[in-house]
Amino acid sequence: MRILRRELALHTDKYQINMMYAHWVNGSHKRRAVFEAYFRKLPFGNGFAVFAGLERITQYIAELRFTEDDIRYLSEQEENYAPAFLEELLQFHFQGSIHSMKEGALVFPDEPLVRVEGTIMEAQLVETAILNFMNYQTLIATKASRIKQVAPKDTLLEFGTRRAQEADAAVWGARAAYIGGFHATSNMLAGKKFGIPTKGTHAHSWVQSFASEQEAFDAYAKVMPDGVTLLVDTFDTLRSGVPHAINTAKKLEAAGKRMNGIRLDSGDLAYLSIQARKMLDEAGLDYVKIVASNDLDENTIMNLKSQGAAIDTWGVGTQLITASDQPSLGGVYKLVEIESPSGEMVPTIKISSNPEKVSTPGKKEVFRIIGPKGKALADYISFPGEKEPQSGARLKLFNPLHPYLQKYVEKYKAMPMLEPIFVNGFQAYTLPDLDEIRRYHQEQIDLFWPEYLRKLNPEVYRVNLSEQVWTRKQQLIAEHLMPDPNDEMS
Repeated sequence: MRILRRELALHTDKYQINMMYAHWVNGSHKRRAVFEAYFRKLPFGNGFAVFAGLERITQYIAELRFTEDDIRYLSEQEENYAPAFLEELLQFHFQGSIHSMKEGALVFPDEPLVRVEGTIMEAQLVETAILNFMNYQTLIATKASRIKQVAPKDTLLEFGTRRAQEADAAVWGARAAYIGGFHATSNMLAGKKFGIPTKGTHAHSWVQSFASEQEAFDAYAKVMPDGVTLLVDTFDTLRSGVPHAINTAKKLEAAGKRMNGIRLDSGDLAYLSIQARKMLDEAGLDYVKIVASNDLDENTIMNLKSQGAAIDTWGVGTQLITASDQPSLGGVYKLVEIESPSGEMVPTIKISSNPEKVSTPGKKEVFRIIGPKGKALADYISFPGEKEPQSGARLKLFNPLHPYLQKYVEKYKAMPMLEPIFVNGFQAYTLPDLDEIRRYHQEQIDLFWPEYLRKLNPEVYRVNLSEQVWTRKQQLIAEHLMPDPNDEMS
């Protein structure tokens, strides 16, 4: 299925094109390279993140072509790219390989989420788009799953379209929220394109357009008798809205129908919901649900629940779709391996004065280590050729920042986390449907002890490097930081 399709070859930063051109002029554009995309810090102070964005990345790679119009635009740039280079771009299609986490996977800092192998030119081109899709959708899926953790038995509705940063964010954000555990969206295009259930009530303007609130409620119920949820706070929630909604519900009962719910969109939601619940129950309408909206997020929902709010369904909009308390994931894309002049692939490292920004060299695999009780113990990052942990041999786990913190595990299952998506330019992965992704996400949640999932002060989940990876990293750091004997300051 092609979703919001458009030409995206130029959905990149200019410096990517400039580096591609410099490699082409230098004759190094065919060198093989390996890049890995990951993030350094969990968002929202959470204990985990939820990977999302793979479907869009896959579609982008599969359809990645420069059009004649793209080439014409590039020919007008101040860099004055050589015509032969532009002609090569016109023939371009991705011929490399991509491995990725599956959507819905729980993921953690400093582990590869997407690995790109190919020529330096093609691997450089796709960086910006991959990070764009991965960073935003992972952020929203994580926020949604975080909300789900504080309201696990309630219905969650994504209501963010009008506050999203443009149409793509609204549609793909709705999809990411659904992956993270939301049950429906108000966005009709997302519903159509992805098969997400859609839900909606009515606006205050509906009530205002009638002579009275009662007339507005009755007219709405007459038109949609099987799907009535009434917004009750246009004038006065408890003295007007709820009593009029009860009257409409009684008329529906007389016609053999049942009203679905009422919606609260302002005021003290805890107090109003408790009072509305009493009024509905006293009227014999215990089946009528209470929906709440109004700038909700996991913090307000948790607080409302602690106050005994009688709310069954939460409509979450702005705070979710914009990830307002942390509007960026901060994922990065780093070169970890490059072809040497002799044709050998050699690990490469990025050194930084900020220790957390020092990259981990070499192409790597990620395994989730599952203990005897069926719960995740740690994630283990190793080079592809290493026997552990696939052999099941005794495994040493140690903290890369504090190597003296270590433990050994013997009885475990090693779950490979990176799936082949493209192999030598051909798509090797069948994109699952959204319900399958949601099931996978729930399976991932079930692998973890509650301590890692809680909203406040979650336990830190271990992400371990194999001894080979750690040793190689220390070697390269030492090599690059070795004093120059010719430097008088050394």
